[in-house]
Amino acid sequence: MRIPPRLPLALSLIFSLVAPFAAYAAQGLPPVVSDALKRSAIPQSAVGTYVQEVSGQAPWIAVNETTGFNPASTMKLVTSDAALELLGPTFNWKTQAYMTGTLNGDVLDGDLIIKGSGDPKLVTENFWQFLRKIRAAGIREIRGNLILDRSIFEDMPYDAAQFDGDPLKPYNAGPDALLLNYKVFAFHFLPNPARNQVDISVDPPVATYPVMVPALTNGPCADWQGKLMPTMGRVSTNFAGSYSASCGEKTWYLHPYLMSHSEYFGVVFRQLWADVGGVFNGAVNNGQLTPTARLVTEWQSTSLPEVIRDINKYSNNVMARQLLLTVAADVLKVPASPERGARVVKTWLANKGLDTSQVVIENGSGLSRTERIPVGVMGRMLVSTFQSPTMPEFMSSLPLVGYDGTMRRRLTKQTVAGRAHIKTGTLNDVRAIAGYVLAASGKRYAVVCIINHPNAANGQAAHDALLQWIYENG
Repeated sequence: MRIPPRLPLALSLIFSLVAPFAAYAAQGLPPVVSDALKRSAIPQSAVGTYVQEVSGQAPWIAVNETTGFNPASTMKLVTSDAALELLGPTFNWKTQAYMTGTLNGDVLDGDLIIKGSGDPKLVTENFWQFLRKIRAAGIREIRGNLILDRSIFEDMPYDAAQFDGDPLKPYNAGPDALLLNYKVFAFHFLPNPARNQVDISVDPPVATYPVMVPALTNGPCADWQGKLMPTMGRVSTNFAGSYSASCGEKTWYLHPYLMSHSEYFGVVFRQLWADVGGVFNGAVNNGQLTPTARLVTEWQSTSLPEVIRDINKYSNNVMARQLLLTVAADVLKVPASPERGARVVKTWLANKGLDTSQVVIENGSGLSRTERIPVGVMGRMLVSTFQSPTMPEFMSSLPLVGYDGTMRRRLTKQTVAGRAHIKTGTLNDVRAIAGYVLAASGKRYAVVCIINHPNAANGQAAHDALLQWIYENG
């Protein structure tokens, strides 16, 4: 049989075009990444990696792509992406004030009802402005009670110590329909040697929540938080230890976990209401909006894309929990729970043609020992998102490598700096990255790499090597 003279040349050209992609698929991880994993004593069986060009039809690299991995905080990408598409980029939260009874001059002979919608960013400044709006509506003195309507979220038991046994950590605050200032107190310590004492101010200010100050010492400042020996109760905080003058001015954020959300809301409301010239001596109770209540005013939150930027750039777990519940409440029109939120998000993924059999969503923040997702599912989600109308809002929420968020100190001297938007994830035994890399070629790639292993803390070098390799070779 005579072979046409041009056929070998044609076959050679075809092979030369296909061979590089076949080689990448065959080698799995690039050698530079494999070597970094070996140096960190992390086996490739503990690593899931998925890389695909956003306009491509198939992955460039796919290693352990169908295995469910604990994603740590990269799970926030799933929650925020679903929220953007399901709620829309103009969505915001509304906190509303209603009144019952009669308004005689500026005196309300009735109750003030505040109805929450789960605003993740109802911080002190915003709440103060909301109270100013209530005052501007003509109410100065409230002679009834303050009723808190938190019914948009299901009333659920919550253990702040369950995750890591440290309930004072701000990230262990639970979700709430009227979450105020992330349910955290900021204690500002300032040594005052002239009076031989430590001055403490609290933000938000709470005159009815006394704080017992620590003793002032002259020792070294090492382990200054441990030396303070805080005890946070429902009605007061006691720093039974000491604070060294050599520490200077410092701030410590603590979660008053023994206080209920309503108790925290109540003490902050009393102080800020007095600050805006209001009078209130009633009780603070949970309840629901009554049919006869009349709207006084409302506070509208910042837009959803701004909230998502806070969640993803700074990995805010409490806000992510709020977001998952908001998605459930808005889509299902029933009181939200994490289980309902998980069901909505998994349905959203399934509608994209993604297999959710290995997806486990506990709270949507990644602060979980049980959450799982295959890198193939997250990678294909990122590819799909790049074609979505909400892509610009989503991508801008991710940390820019070498510049901001949780990636601001990484790869700062490498050429990939400023060319990749990457969310990080960190837990004990977990290191993860997920996002997009704009390669030197001008092509953009979705990338996910998750390590689940006792040596995962050493995996950052492999992640950084992968991002730089994609930039150079993509």
